[in-house]
Amino acid sequence: MIKITQNLILNKTSNILRLFTNSLSTTTTCFKADDRKYLISTTPKKDQGTEGEKTIEIDELIKGKGNIFPDENTPNLLFQGVPFKDLPIVHIRVTKNNTVMSLTNSTGIIQMIRSCGIEGFKNTKKGTNIAAQATAITFCGKIVERGIKTARLTVRGIGPGRMSAIKGLQMGGLNIVSITDMTRVSWNPPRSRKQRRL
Repeated sequence: MIKITQNLILNKTSNILRLFTNSLSTTTTCFKADDRKYLISTTPKKDQGTEGEKTIEIDELIKGKGNIFPDENTPNLLFQGVPFKDLPIVHIRVTKNNTVMSLTNSTGIIQMIRSCGIEGFKNTKKGTNIAAQATAITFCGKIVERGIKTARLTVRGIGPGRMSAIKGLQMGGLNIVSITDMTRVSWNPPRSRKQRRL
């Protein structure tokens, strides 16, 4: 009888030890996973130069103005004595690595080009919103020197300098009549890259 009770006690203690070790090993992996999630959530996000830019509520802007969209009379509207169709056009080409601005007349002949690289920003600094704004201010100064005060604006591409370039042109003293988004959209894009593992 004593041997049977000793065997039962040994079996129970070994089961308890097994349960205890299993619970220890699973809790340590949970802690590792939790620590990793916490580490990822607390790491600061990479600043791509878009921090600090304010989003604009377009619906509120549209409600405030009556005819904001073009119609059949738009090409003949006068802006400071010049018809809309004859206004010079400022083209802004934005990528994640650079921002290129060019001035053309109404027919599309290029008159001036400026980029963040020409402005003196090197390597990764070319792709920031600060570089785009500084380039836009100096570019606007050169435009105003030519006697152009009112212009149309086209923006192509997605990058950090998108809104900053428009803001820089306004700060430089250029009167922007219209902003056209010419970003190309692929209806059948290539397969995206696999998701990065962290």
